[in-house]
Amino acid sequence: VQLQASGGGLVQAGGSLRLSCAASGRTRTLSNNGMGWFRQVPGKEREFVAAISWNGGIIHYTDSVKGRFTISRDYAKNTLYLQMNSLKQEDTAVYVCGVSRSAYSSSSGGYAYWGQGTQVTVSS
Repeated sequence: VQLQASGGGLVQAGGSLRLSCAASGRTRTLSNNGMGWFRQVPGKEREFVAAISWNGGIIHYTDSVKGRFTISRDYAKNTLYLQMNSLKQEDTAVYVCGVSRSAYSSSSGGYAYWGQGTQVTVSS
């Protein structure tokens, strides 16, 4: 499975961005797997942002993005999304999408496939 993330960019604080993560390759069984977004800044470990279960029935966010970010997935398009509103400077990071090994995971160790990441920069 290959993952291609897009939608990052430079935005002012308070603005919005929508990230997409398109899956290709062996996507037939993707509907059985959870997917998620993580983010990373230089010198820090990869941080969990949001995850969604195989059927969309379980969704979790890290506390700092609750009420501002929304994760969703389009099964027909094999695409994962992250709608980010009310962006803050501390949201600046490379955002990486992944496919979990199981029906749901919020731990990076539970992920089997990763995209290349898309840079999000929030200015003051």
